[in-house]
Amino acid sequence: MKIYTLKSVQKLPINLEEAWEFLSSPGNLKTITPDYMGFNILSGADRPMFPGQIIQYIVTPVAGIKTKWVTEITHVKDKEYFVDEQRFGPYALWHHKHFLKEIPGGVEMEDIVDYKLPFGILGQMVHPILVAPKLKEIFHYRQKKLVELFGEFEENSTQDIMRKQDIFA
Repeated sequence: MKIYTLKSVQKLPINLEEAWEFLSSPGNLKTITPDYMGFNILSGADRPMFPGQIIQYIVTPVAGIKTKWVTEITHVKDKEYFVDEQRFGPYALWHHKHFLKEIPGGVEMEDIVDYKLPFGILGQMVHPILVAPKLKEIFHYRQKKLVELFGEFEENSTQDIMRKQDIFA
């Protein structure tokens, strides 16, 4: 079983309160998702984030194919981190950790996504040509959109690292 990891780090010139308020609001996910993905929240985003919250979306990630995606917010530590996990959707596993920390001049956000594709070897074959580039594109869009919304951090350090891991390495 192959587990993949996507890591993204971005610094923004805003305070921790403002970052948390925006990033922990499920309704803001549409704002930082590319329009072509047809992102639409169906339910569950009407309250502030809490552990156990179920959020249902429709997304159109590839070739106009609409997909239902259901996530659960499994962990929340106010102004520090939250975790969302896919309960139903296109991945065999989706575990997304969002970390925030204050730094001089702003806040650093770190996303770590561990995911597994369905369809065994076929999923692994499609990963480098379709899935990995699409995820990188989505996270680059988010970084760009956050800069548009909140401004550029001096000496902004953004990084995307994609690596394949064996779970039993």
